[in-house]
Amino acid sequence: MCTGKCSRVVGVGLWPLALTCTICNLLLCFPDWDTRTCRAGAGCSPPEVLQQGGLVGGGAMILIPAIHIQATGRQGCCGNRCGMFLSILFALVGVAGSVYAVSVSALGLVNGPLCQVQEANGSLSTWAQPFRSTHEELSEQSYLFNTSTWDACVNPPGVIRFNVILFSLVLVAALMELLLCRVQVLNGLFGCLCGTCNKKQDRGPKVRPHSRAGPAPHPRASRISAPATDPCTNSPCPTP
Repeated sequence: MCTGKCSRVVGVGLWPLALTCTICNLLLCFPDWDTRTCRAGAGCSPPEVLQQGGLVGGGAMILIPAIHIQATGRQGCCGNRCGMFLSILFALVGVAGSVYAVSVSALGLVNGPLCQVQEANGSLSTWAQPFRSTHEELSEQSYLFNTSTWDACVNPPGVIRFNVILFSLVLVAALMELLLCRVQVLNGLFGCLCGTCNKKQDRGPKVRPHSRAGPAPHPRASRISAPATDPCTNSPCPTP
């Protein structure tokens, strides 16, 4: 596969991944598909959702490079060494955005959702992250490896499963974005040195080969009769 075709494949592959990160980040703002708690003014979104890792890092910072990378593989003004060099810069922007999305989504999985836990007296606690842990505590005691503790969050119900699924989708999509952007960095480097190897079509006018025969006579020439010659022009005519 030449560098131009590889750029088109990378650009097309980044589009669905960026849309996945954007949609998942927006859905995380409404835990368990419920908007009543958010409308009531409660802090229903954890800090990792408000940091917009999927919307900014995996979404906007990937869509902009995807447009240029896909256009670089086309034949035209962008399909040259300068365009491939610019694709390297845009791919590096995508690498930074995907790394940011991976970091935020990983923290969102580790720290857990924002919810209310039922206390011993039967009342609900304040909004907090009950499964938030430090790096030293991240072991088999984490809620990710112990699904029996997922019922601890009473309000919103099912928010832990909702949080884990969406953050996992953002994490996987961001890792794939990171892989594609790194591939484009190497592909753009080869394209900058060797070109995009796009076949250029000759759109110039076709010139017919010159024939050795003389020019063809005009079609009306045969219809025009030769002028009548006076026999007395060259020789003296006898006088009557």
